[in-house]
Amino acid sequence: MFDAKIYTKRRKLLKKEFKKGILLFLGNTELPMNYPQNVYHFRQDSSFLYFFGIDEPGLAAIIDLDNKKEIIFGDDVDIEDVIWTGPLPLLKDKITNVGVAECAPFSKLSEYLENAKTQNRKIHFLPPYHPNNQILLNTSLDIPFGKLKENASPELINVVVKLRSLKGREEIKEIENGMKTAYKMFTTAMKMAKPGLFEYEVAGKMEGIARAKNGSLSFPTILSVRGEILHGHYHNNQMKDGDLLLIDAGFETPNGYATDHTRVVPVNGKFTQKQKEIYQIVLDSQLAAIDAIKPGVTYQSIHLLSCKVIAKGLKDIGLMKGDVDEAVKAGAHAMFLPHGLGHMMGLDVHDMEDIGQIFVGYDDEVRPSDQFGTAYLRMGRRLQPGFVITVEPGIYFIPDLFNLWKSEKKFTEFINYDKVAEYLGFGGIRIEDDVLVTDDGHKVLGKPIPKTIEEVEGLFK
Repeated sequence: MFDAKIYTKRRKLLKKEFKKGILLFLGNTELPMNYPQNVYHFRQDSSFLYFFGIDEPGLAAIIDLDNKKEIIFGDDVDIEDVIWTGPLPLLKDKITNVGVAECAPFSKLSEYLENAKTQNRKIHFLPPYHPNNQILLNTSLDIPFGKLKENASPELINVVVKLRSLKGREEIKEIENGMKTAYKMFTTAMKMAKPGLFEYEVAGKMEGIARAKNGSLSFPTILSVRGEILHGHYHNNQMKDGDLLLIDAGFETPNGYATDHTRVVPVNGKFTQKQKEIYQIVLDSQLAAIDAIKPGVTYQSIHLLSCKVIAKGLKDIGLMKGDVDEAVKAGAHAMFLPHGLGHMMGLDVHDMEDIGQIFVGYDDEVRPSDQFGTAYLRMGRRLQPGFVITVEPGIYFIPDLFNLWKSEKKFTEFINYDKVAEYLGFGGIRIEDDVLVTDDGHKVLGKPIPKTIEEVEGLFK
C-alpha cells in the first residue's frame, strides 16, 4: 500500500472529470475452488486497488459527487471469524490508511444504489468481469446480465484509462522493485535448462522464488520446449538436448504491479547455427522496436517496423522472398509472427484489459487492424510519457498454420515454403522486455536479463 496522499490525489484527479452522479468501484470477493472454505488465490480488482488501495475481499467504494462523500463498504470479522483468523484491524481504521473518512456495512451498498436509482442519479461503473459483482449490479440496478457491459459508463472508462495509463513515480519504483525478483526468477530458470529435466521443475522453481519474495506470478507461466505454442501452459515435457526452452513469465509485487519478460534458452547451453540465425533476427527486431520508442509515435507503426526487420532477416536466410515492405503490407510475415508487438502493463500484466482493450490500446485516431497477426496487437495508439509497454516480437514455426497456408498457395510470392518446411519442429523464439516511455525517449526497466546469444550461452559456463 502506498501513502494515503497518493490515493487521495488519484481520487481528486478522478473527481475533476465529473460534475455529478456516483462513481462506483467494486472490489473482488473470494471464490471457492471445490467447496466454500477452499478458495482460489484472492486478487483484488485493479481499479479498486488504484483508487482505494485496500487489498482485501468483500469491499466496494463509492464517490458521491453530489453529496461530496467517499464511502468504503465492507464488514468487520465477527468472533467466529476471529477464532480462525485472529484479530484483524477494523474497517474504520483501515480506511484512514487510504485517506477515506467514512465506511459502512456492505449490506448498505445495495440500499445506497437503489436510492440513487430512484432519484434518477447517474451511477457510473466499469465493465464487471467478476461473477459476484455482476450479480450485485443485476440485483441492485435491475440491469439484465447480458446488458451489464453496454451499461458500463464510457465516461468512467475513459477517465480511468487516462489516469492509470500514466504511471506515477511510486508505480515505476514498484515495478522496478519487482524487476529484481523477475531477474532472479529468469536467471535461475535459464540455468536450469538441462536435458532430462521436466518443464514443471523449472516452472515450480520460478513460482517458488516469487512466493518467497512475498509476491506471486503476474500470470500463469508460459514455459515450454514447444515455443511455437504461444500460450504453452502445459509443463509436462521432458527437456532434451537440442531443444529450445521458451520462458514467458512475470512477478506480481505485494502492491499488485506486474513484470513481464520472455527469454529463450538452448537446453544444452549452446545454440545451433540455425537457432542462432533465427534468434538474432528476433533480437534485432526487438532492439529496433525499443530504439524507436518515444512520445508521439504510434505503437502500431513500431509493430510494423518490427515486422519488417523480421521479414528482412527471414529473407536474408531464404525463408521469405520478394519486396519486404510489400510482404509486410500484405501480411505474409504473420505466418512467422501471428501476434502483436506488445501491450500496456501496470497493475495488470495486460493493463486494464478488463475495462476493454479497445479503450486502452486504441483511440479515434488509431484503430485496430483486421489483418491476421496485426489484428492481435493490443496497443496501437500514440505513446505518451508515463506509459509502460512490453516489447515482445517472435518467430514461430507452427505446422498447422504452415500446412494451411501452403495448401491455399497463400503468399507464394513472399514465402519460400520448401525452405520453411526444413524448420518444422524448430519451435519458436520470443524475446520480451518492459519499457517506460520517458519525456525524451524510453527506458528499459529493471536489471537486464541476459538476452544476447553470448550472454545466454554464458549462463552455462
